[in-house]
Amino acid sequence: MDVGCAGPLLQELLMRGLYKSSYKYSVLAFSLCPDTFFRNPYYPGCTCPVMHIRWFMLFLLILSALVIFGGCTSTTSPSTAPSAPGTSQPAQSGQQPVQSAASSGTLTLRVDSLSPGAALPDVYTCKGTMESPKVAWSGIPAGTKSLVLILEDPDAPNGIYTHWLVYNIPPRDRELEQGQSNAKVLSNEAQQGESSTGERGYKTPCPPVGSTHRYIFRLYALDMYLALPNADRAAINQALADHTIAKTEFVTTFKR
Repeated sequence: MDVGCAGPLLQELLMRGLYKSSYKYSVLAFSLCPDTFFRNPYYPGCTCPVMHIRWFMLFLLILSALVIFGGCTSTTSPSTAPSAPGTSQPAQSGQQPVQSAASSGTLTLRVDSLSPGAALPDVYTCKGTMESPKVAWSGIPAGTKSLVLILEDPDAPNGIYTHWLVYNIPPRDRELEQGQSNAKVLSNEAQQGESSTGERGYKTPCPPVGSTHRYIFRLYALDMYLALPNADRAAINQALADHTIAKTEFVTTFKR
């Protein structure tokens, strides 16, 4: 059989190999008209037209194989399931883990709903019911073991006057409610030290008539719990000197 040129049989084989992408038809077509790389020793002089489209047919075979075997592979990465409420997420690279009783940030202090430098309402002074104001804070640094709150009058005639001293405030707490008692141990287990009068609890601001004094609320974050059954300003100052992690203040005024 002479296959030097494409006869009807060869053309039919080529068309089946092209449109059906069938491996057996394509191989048979190549064997009838091989090129230099797929030479058939029985037909060394074959010059049929199929040689001009051999690379195109090979490309179709490769493309068909990629479609068949590649179509089953998913490139979509599995989505990360959301964490259940109350569970902690791993810390990202370069971030510090959040402590259970404290969080990193800038320590800030607020008194009631006042703006810094505002006048204390009469209710918190000797002109009112003499209640302690609500004091709240945020940004407790990691490693804090206790908090200390001090209210002082730096403009008092005889030097700094301590109106209120609360220590060993648990770092889990974020505020002291309005109207605290004079008890030695408060409901949140914080302890009250002695004011400049030697008494425990909140001593209301009461400057001389006609004068305006500053009343500064100071908050300290300490790296230790203070084992002090009783504490005055001197004992607290000594502890603050060696164990303060962070501190902040909130300035108010009052004129009588």
